[in-house]
Amino acid sequence: MALYAIADLHLSLGTDKPMDIFKGWRDYKDRLENNWRALINEDDTVVIAGDISWAMKLEECYEDFSFINSLPGTKILLKGNHDYWWATKKKIDEYLEANNFDSIKILFNNSFTVEDFTICGSRGWYYDADTEADIKVINREVGRLKLSLDSAKESSKTPIVFLHYPPVYAQLECKEIMDTLIDYGIKECYYGHLHGSHTHKNAVIGNYKDVNMHLISCDFVDFMPVLVRN
Repeated sequence: MALYAIADLHLSLGTDKPMDIFKGWRDYKDRLENNWRALINEDDTVVIAGDISWAMKLEECYEDFSFINSLPGTKILLKGNHDYWWATKKKIDEYLEANNFDSIKILFNNSFTVEDFTICGSRGWYYDADTEADIKVINREVGRLKLSLDSAKESSKTPIVFLHYPPVYAQLECKEIMDTLIDYGIKECYYGHLHGSHTHKNAVIGNYKDVNMHLISCDFVDFMPVLVRN
């Protein structure tokens, strides 16, 4: 059983929001599916770190979730900034069960153990946010990340953190998120959100304050799930 990760699928099979108009995204669904099926086995797990579907409501996710569910492996989803359909975990779990999307799970204030590792995470927030409203969101996201990390302690496995937003970008840092990663002794962090060469060039990849940072947005990894642990 291997663990993989990817972010920013930006699927729009049930809504009119084509991504093919953007540079590098031509035929992205077929490229993603071909890469996925060539790489992922049924007993593997893939974390999808946010911006999963352009649907506005949960019931509009059906075609996108059908596609995800049809792919090999167990899929663990966390929220991105464009996942407007996201509801409570209870509602999403009920929707998944009602539609027999049995290979999809939701990471939201919880964690999942895969072999010797525990999958933890949250959406995160902007690294340059300083308004009162942003601070409220950051505090909420830090709380959710801590809930996830605290739940992981029960397994005594090594935690790996997945975020949608990068906790650090260029010279900017979301201090509250970074402090949490450091306080909990996290050594590996995977994130998405960043698109295009103009942002990729400023992404922090590799060791930062003793945390190994990995960018896994679809267009950066050429629509190929990234191996986290074999």
